[in-house]
Amino acid sequence: MSVLVYTETDKGKFKKNALEVASYASEIATQIGTSVTAISINATDNASLGAYGVEKVLNVSDSKLDTFNAKAYANCIAQAAEAEGAKVIVVSSSADSKFLSGILAAKLNAGYVSNVVAAPESTTPFVVKRTAFSNKGFAHTEVSSEIKIIGLSNNAFGIIENSKTAAVEDFSASVNDSDFGTKSIEVDKVIGKATIADADIVVSAGRGLKGPENWGMVEELADILGAATACSKPVSDLGWRPHGEHVGQTGKPVASNLYIAIGISGAIQHLAGVSSSKTKVVINNDPEAPFFKAADYGIVGDAFEVVPELIEKLKEFKAQNA
Repeated sequence: MSVLVYTETDKGKFKKNALEVASYASEIATQIGTSVTAISINATDNASLGAYGVEKVLNVSDSKLDTFNAKAYANCIAQAAEAEGAKVIVVSSSADSKFLSGILAAKLNAGYVSNVVAAPESTTPFVVKRTAFSNKGFAHTEVSSEIKIIGLSNNAFGIIENSKTAAVEDFSASVNDSDFGTKSIEVDKVIGKATIADADIVVSAGRGLKGPENWGMVEELADILGAATACSKPVSDLGWRPHGEHVGQTGKPVASNLYIAIGISGAIQHLAGVSSSKTKVVINNDPEAPFFKAADYGIVGDAFEVVPELIEKLKEFKAQNA
């Protein structure tokens, strides 16, 4: 009766969130006195999960599952949970995992708790801490169902090594054609850059940059920091940046360790979507911008003066510490 963890992959390699949910599942397993089993789909480096406390990996190999499909993936995870007798299942808070978790909960008659930010406060009863009210507060939620699905917020628990030897087994999940009622026609991905979902640092900008021709300094700052680039909704609506970079309540949520907002006033929808970031820095020439009230650090100044100077200082720092 192990703790089951669904570990996401990208082109066969485990995502950063896979290592974090494995670390989290290992903590739960320690609390309830059991082991961790992972289910992976078309992964190539399964044994590497052992470094994060996983003792068994069920690997599903099926070309039909090369592209994410919520119903098909939920079916695979449900079959793995039944085979393992798992009563606790851990998933990430990625868009894909949130999509499949409701389907999985219905299949297993399980309770699903999203946006969890810490290890269980208690396992009898099972109580977890999660964010609520658009990350403005916390709720301590008791899960009373026999089977529990825990959705861990990104960067909430961290990646913790707990060296085990992971035994890798092939798992033959039944994949039905009826699962593919919805099909992905095309998937566009950013290549060679940090993604918003996995990045520790996100550099975001808004209409204060005045036009797409000025985005070079944002990208340069992001490159120096090893960060992902993002933007506010008006920027993507204007076509200055791809919609895939739009962050906020109506775009992609951000839970990075550092979020830098340049020329973004801080509308409530934007703040709600980035409030899970641990440290928020704002650069804006308007001292009354709402973002200053939510930020940990603020610079009142012209972005066209502040950002280039910040880039030069970072270059100097990196050169001195090379």
